[in-house]
This record gives sequence, structure tokens and C-alpha cells, in this order.
Amino acid sequence: MRAPEGRGWGSGVVAGHSDGALIGASMWIILAIEIHIGGARMRTVQMTLDEELVKEVDRVVKRLHSSRSEFTRRALRDALQRYAIEQQERQHRRGYERYPVAAEEFSVWGEEQAWGDES
Repeated sequence: MRAPEGRGWGSGVVAGHSDGALIGASMWIILAIEIHIGGARMRTVQMTLDEELVKEVDRVVKRLHSSRSEFTRRALRDALQRYAIEQQERQHRRGYERYPVAAEEFSVWGEEQAWGDES
């Protein structure tokens, strides 16, 4: 996004004002709009973490050339995916507990299996 000539970023003039603080505010508004339009909508949240955990995360993100935010987003996505899988497995387990597999249910397929070296 480009500021109109004579306004915005480098000129020191924003909407007819020469206040330097307004330039910063103007750039923030433009940046916020670009993040919202160009990528996923982000929200700032505050979390309380123990100091050792933060230190370890900082060491890892430094090695990964990443940020705490990106590391945390990835960790939360992974945790949500694991949770969803655990819920599916729990649902399947309950289904098999309610309706167990009968001994003859899969026996018809026994002769169809090919194990390779058998003669």
C-alpha cells in the first residue's frame, strides 16, 4: 500500500498535520489493515507462563530464527490436532465397547489375504 504524494510515511505530513506522532499512528493503521487483509486475522492475548518455560522457548526460537508468537501458534495448532485425534479415538473405542467385533465378522476375508511366501 502506498501513501499518496505529500502524505504519510516519509513526508512528515498526515492528513494536513505535521505532528510526527500522527505519522506513527497512520503507519500502524495501514499495517493493521494489511495484516488483516493479506493474512490470517490475528488477535493479541496475554498468557502467564513459568520463567523456565519462557527461557527454553526463547532458546528454541532463536535457533529456529522464529518468534515466540509463531512458536506458540504452531504448538497450539499441534495440541488442538492431537486433541481432535484423541477425541476420535475415544469415540471409536466407545463404539467398539458398545458393539464389539463378532468373531466371524472378518473371517470371510482370511482366505483372501496374501502374505507372500506361502505356498
